[in-house]
Amino acid sequence: MAAFSGTGWNKTSFFATPIMKNITITTIDADFEREKLIRPFGFKGGYLTELWQVASRIQAESGLATTGIATQSVLYGDADLFASHTEAEGNALMFLVVNKALELIRQNPFKDPIALLEAIFPELVREAKRITGKADLNLNFVYNALISTDNAAWLMYAAENKYKTFDEMIPAPYKEALSHKNRQVAVIYQVPYGMPVLDLTKAAAEGYFVFKIKTGYPGSQTEMLQKDMERLSQVHAALKDLRTDRTPNSKLIYTMDANGRYERKELLQRYLDHARKIGAFEHILFYEEPLAEHNDENVSDLGIRMAADESIHTEADATKRIEQGYGAMVLKGIAKTLSISMKIAKLAAENQIPCLCADLTVNPILIDWNKNLAARLTPFPGINMGFIETNGDMNYKNWKHMLGYHPYAGATWTKTTGGIFELGDDFYAKSGGIFDASAHYEQMFKKGQ
Repeated sequence: MAAFSGTGWNKTSFFATPIMKNITITTIDADFEREKLIRPFGFKGGYLTELWQVASRIQAESGLATTGIATQSVLYGDADLFASHTEAEGNALMFLVVNKALELIRQNPFKDPIALLEAIFPELVREAKRITGKADLNLNFVYNALISTDNAAWLMYAAENKYKTFDEMIPAPYKEALSHKNRQVAVIYQVPYGMPVLDLTKAAAEGYFVFKIKTGYPGSQTEMLQKDMERLSQVHAALKDLRTDRTPNSKLIYTMDANGRYERKELLQRYLDHARKIGAFEHILFYEEPLAEHNDENVSDLGIRMAADESIHTEADATKRIEQGYGAMVLKGIAKTLSISMKIAKLAAENQIPCLCADLTVNPILIDWNKNLAARLTPFPGINMGFIETNGDMNYKNWKHMLGYHPYAGATWTKTTGGIFELGDDFYAKSGGIFDASAHYEQMFKKGQ
C-alpha cells in the first residue's frame, strides 16, 4: 500500500481467501503470574504496582493446542472499578472474565477469530457485568480480559489452516490496511507521572526521540490541569534544546495522553495555550484521548492532531470520532484484541486516517504481537515510519528474566537501536516469533511435571 500522503492512497485488490475450516474447541485452561513494577506506575488518575500476566490454552477437536498470553491492566480497563477495589481484587475479577470467555469459546465453533469475537462478545459483556457487579462496566475491561483468548484463537486459526506467517493469517478484508512493510518503527518513550526527569535526558542520549507525556494527574479538574502544566514545563525544560537526526526539524517529538481525564475541551485548550507559551507546542505531534469518553466536542480547531484510543470500542465509535475531528487512531492489539484492531485499521485506512500502536506495559512477547501491527501500518505523517509504544523495560522489576521467555530472545528485532526497532526480512519471516511456543508459558500448563 502506498505511504500516507495528501494525494491519497493507492488501492490494491486482494483475492478472497479459500473456505476456512470450522474450528471446535474441546479443552480450555488458564493461569496467571504476578509481575511487580519498579515503582508505582501512574496514569488515568491512578497508580499500578503490579501487572498480572495471563495465559489461556485451548485445544481443538483436531488435537491441536495453542496458548495465548496477555497482560491485565485493570486501571486501563475501568479506572472506576480499579479505584473501588484492591489491586489484587480487580485483577482477580478480570481473570474470572477470562475464564468465562474460555467457556464461551468452547461453546461456539468458529471459522475465524473475528467472527468468534462477534459471536461471544454480547454474552461476555453481560457476564462481566454480573461478575464485577458493575452495570456500567467499561467495555475496555472486557476487551482486556479477551486478549489471551483472542491470541490463542488466532494461533489456532493459523495452525488449523496451515498459515505460517502473520501476513498469511490476516483475513482478506483486512490485508490492504495491513500491507505495508516498515523497515523501521519508532519507539514512543512513555513518561508517567512519577518518572524522574533525569530518566528522560538519559533516554534522549540513547537515541529516543518521541516522548509520550502522561497527563490527567489525580485530583480535581483544576488540580489536574495545574499539575499537567507544571509537568510539561518540567519535561520541556529538560528536552527542548536536545536534537535528533530522526525528525525533519531535528527537534524531539512530544505526544500526550490524558486517557480521557479532561472533562471539557476548554481545559484542554488551556493546556495547549500553556504549551504555546513555553515553546513546547511545536514539538507536539499528536495528543491521545484527551477528553472523557462521553465528551462529544469537536476537536478539529485545536491546532494539533488528536488521536482516539479508549473511546473506540467499535467501528461506529471510530466513525464518530473521525466526524468529531480526531485525526489518528490508536490501535491496541494487546489491550483491545487483535480482532478489533484489524477492524479499526481497515476503517482508518478507508478514511485516510493514520494509526499507531500503543502499549499496555506488556511483556516482551506481546510487544512483538503489537509490533506485527505497527510494522504493517502506513508510515505516520511527520516521521515516515511506523509508531509503537513500549515501556515494559522501564517498569518491570523482573524484565531481564521476562526477556528470556521470548522464543527469539536476543534477536536484533527485539531490541531498540537509537529509539527505533530495525525490522529486516528475518522479523517478517518469523512474524516476531508469535507462532513459536514460549517454554515459560507452556510450562504453566504442565502441572506436577
